[in-house]
Amino acid sequence: MKRYTTEISVVLMLAMLLGCGAAVKTTAKGATSERAEVFTEVTDAESRPQGFADVIVKANIKTHEAGYYIGESKNSSHGKPGYPFTINIDGQAAVWKVDGQTDVRPAYDEQGKTSRDPDARTGIKYSIEKKLRLRHGKHKMWFSLPDEDYFAESEITLRDGEEAVVEFKPIYRDHTLPTRMPTFLAGLGRYEIYVNGVKVN
Repeated sequence: MKRYTTEISVVLMLAMLLGCGAAVKTTAKGATSERAEVFTEVTDAESRPQGFADVIVKANIKTHEAGYYIGESKNSSHGKPGYPFTINIDGQAAVWKVDGQTDVRPAYDEQGKTSRDPDARTGIKYSIEKKLRLRHGKHKMWFSLPDEDYFAESEITLRDGEEAVVEFKPIYRDHTLPTRMPTFLAGLGRYEIYVNGVKVN
């Protein structure tokens, strides 16, 4: 896929509010559309009209398998089909529910030591890649994982006729002692955000 050079000004504010009522209300509000004309989901085959730009949104997360933790809420989407990702641009929201794939990584490296790969061990990997078309100019983008009570906000400025790739890469929390190494089994800590391959937060 051909990608165009773009100038994007991004101002990011990240918030991680686990188990907080305010976060639940915020993620729920962001999943509700107040407008319907801001963006459309498109394919590569569709020609881009003058005055518009494209944003490719990529994100992924790996969770434990369903039933891994005793006492986990039955309402949790971890390890189950239909894990939700939410995006909201200028008041128009979209919720994409993804069926994950089993992802198996070795727990130990070639020297027999505990792997430092945050994705090590068996879990379920969820990924999205969506191409959105919207008018060029400045837009407010809001990204959320409702199941993690996590959200991030950004402001993007797009040139006419250009294409940007905004990617959310998960950073997991550190495991408890003795390893203190990040692992998906400890849950999401935050996302690093990249625009056209350049880290912006």
